[in-house]
Amino acid sequence: MAVARRLKSFSVAKFLYTGNSQKPCASEVNAEFVSFDKLLENSDFVIACCSINQNNKGLFNKTAFKKMKKSAIFINVTRGVLVNQDDLIEALTTGEIYGAALDVTTPEPLPTGNPLHSLKNCVMTPHIGSATLNARNGMASLTARNILAGINGEDLPSPVP
Repeated sequence: MAVARRLKSFSVAKFLYTGNSQKPCASEVNAEFVSFDKLLENSDFVIACCSINQNNKGLFNKTAFKKMKKSAIFINVTRGVLVNQDDLIEALTTGEIYGAALDVTTPEPLPTGNPLHSLKNCVMTPHIGSATLNARNGMASLTARNILAGINGEDLPSPVP
C-alpha cells in the first residue's frame, strides 16, 4: 500500500489491488481488493510491487498482457523474473499495451542488444527503486550486523543463500 499512499496525492480516482488476501490498511486509500484478471482489465497503470515466489514467476505473460487495456502502462519495480520479457516485448511492439516502465529486468544489466533498449514505449532505470536514504541505511545496518555476527562466530541475521 506504500505506492498507493504516495500516489493518493495525485488524485488517483481508484486503486485496485490483488494478492492472497485483503489488506486492512487498504481503507486508508480507499483501495478495492479484486481478482488479478479484474485488476488487469480495469487498470490504466499496472504497478508490480510484490514479493517473488514460485507461484508468481512469469506472472506477467502473454495472457496477462492481452487482458490489459491497450492504453495501459505496465510498471515493474519488483524483480525481472515476475515478467516474461519476450511476451512484454511482443505486447509493446504490437500495441497490445501502450507502454512499460521497468526498474528491473532479467538479466541485470540487460544486454545492449536487447529489444527493450530500442522501444520508444519502454522506459528503463538501472534498478534504483531502492535508492532512498531509509532503504540504503537499512541495507548498511543489515550488512554491519552480518559482518559483526560473522566475526563473532554467530548466525548471520540475513545469510546469503
